[in-house]
Amino acid sequence: MKIHEYQAKAILAKYGVPVPRGEVAFTVDEAEAAAKKIGGSVVVKAQIHAGGRGKGGGVKVAKDALEAAEIAKKMLGMRLVTHQTGPEGRIVQRLLVEETLPIARELYLGIVLDRAQGKPVFMASSAGGVDIEEVAAKSPESILKEALEPGYGLAPFQARSMAFGMGVESESASGAVAAMIGLAKAYDAIDASLAEINPFIVSEDGKVYALDAKFTLDDNALYRHKDLLDLRDLNEEDPLEVEASRFSLNYIKLDGDIACMVNGAGLAMATMDIVKYAGGSPANFLDVGGGANAEQIKNAFRILLSDAGVKAVLINIFGGILRCDVLATGVVNAARELNVKAPIVVRMEGTNVEKGQEILRTSGFNFTVADGMRDAAEKVVQAARGVKA
Repeated sequence: MKIHEYQAKAILAKYGVPVPRGEVAFTVDEAEAAAKKIGGSVVVKAQIHAGGRGKGGGVKVAKDALEAAEIAKKMLGMRLVTHQTGPEGRIVQRLLVEETLPIARELYLGIVLDRAQGKPVFMASSAGGVDIEEVAAKSPESILKEALEPGYGLAPFQARSMAFGMGVESESASGAVAAMIGLAKAYDAIDASLAEINPFIVSEDGKVYALDAKFTLDDNALYRHKDLLDLRDLNEEDPLEVEASRFSLNYIKLDGDIACMVNGAGLAMATMDIVKYAGGSPANFLDVGGGANAEQIKNAFRILLSDAGVKAVLINIFGGILRCDVLATGVVNAARELNVKAPIVVRMEGTNVEKGQEILRTSGFNFTVADGMRDAAEKVVQAARGVKA
C-alpha cells in the first residue's frame, strides 16, 4: 500500500526526522489558508502516488498566499502525467502546501529489502534529487549501503559512516545521523517495504530536512496497523485492483489483451511468461489463491472481463485445495451469469481433473480445453487474434 508524501512526512516527524512546515489542502481556500499560516514563500505540491511530479507541472513555488491560491486553482483537478503514471496520468485531488527552504545540498536516503541478504538495506547517496535507478546506472559507486540487522535497526556508527561518506559537513553530521536512525526506526515500526527521502537536504544554515518522502507499506502486515489503513487513497489505485481486494483476490492490471486467471503466484508468473513466449500479452496478474471457491471464481471472472481491452481469457489451474470440478463449476456459472462472449481457454491439472473437463465440455459454452501450458498459451494467443484453433 502506497501513501502520500504528506502522510509519509507525518510518520517521519513522529520518529524525529525534520520535515518542512506544511499542511494538506483539498480545496483552493484551504491551500490559501495554509499558505497564510506558513507565511512568505511556499511550495504547492500535487499529492499523487507517483514520482516526477515537478517535471509534469505538479510542484510550483508561490511567493505569497494569493499566488498559492492561483496555483491551487490550476492544480486541483488537473490530470498530472509523469514517467511513473503512464499516459493516463492521475487526477490531482489534494495538495501539500509547505514552506520553502534555502537548499545548500541535496542527498538521497532510502531503505529497501535485499532478498539476497534477507535483510533491509539502507542506501545513501550524495546524488540526491534524481531517481536512484539513474544514479545506480551512471555512478553506482556513489551509493553507500549498510545492511540493517533485524530487530536492531541502523547503528549510529553505520549512520555516521554514511553521513561522512556523502560529504556531510561536521556541523550537520549529528542531525543527519539522527535523521537516518529515525528513518530506519519508522521503516521498521510500520512494516514498510520501501522508505525513501529524496531529496534529503542540508539547508544553508546547516540543518537537515526530508524535503520529499515516500513509504510503501507491506500489505501482509497491515493487520498489525489498523490505524494505517485510514491512509489508503482508493482514488490513486486502479478500480479493478480495488474491487479485487474486496474478494481477497491478488490482481494487478497490465496493458495486454489476454486475461489470466491462475491459482498460485508462482504459476501465475509462469503463465504470464509462457503467454509472452507464445507471442501474446497478458492483461493482468491474477492469483485466486489455493482455497478459492465458486463464488470467488465468479468474482474473479467478472473483474477480468471488466477490462475493456481483454480479447481472450486463459484459465490455468492446478487442482489441489481448489479442486478442478469446483473451478469448472465456478467458471460455467460465471460464464452463464455474465453472458461471456470472449473465447476462454482452460488448462487444468490435479484433483478431479477429468470431472472438471467433463463439466466444461457439457456446459453448452465454447470452452477450449488445452493439453498442457504450452498448448494453452498457443491457443489463447490464437483466440485473441481471432484465429480459430
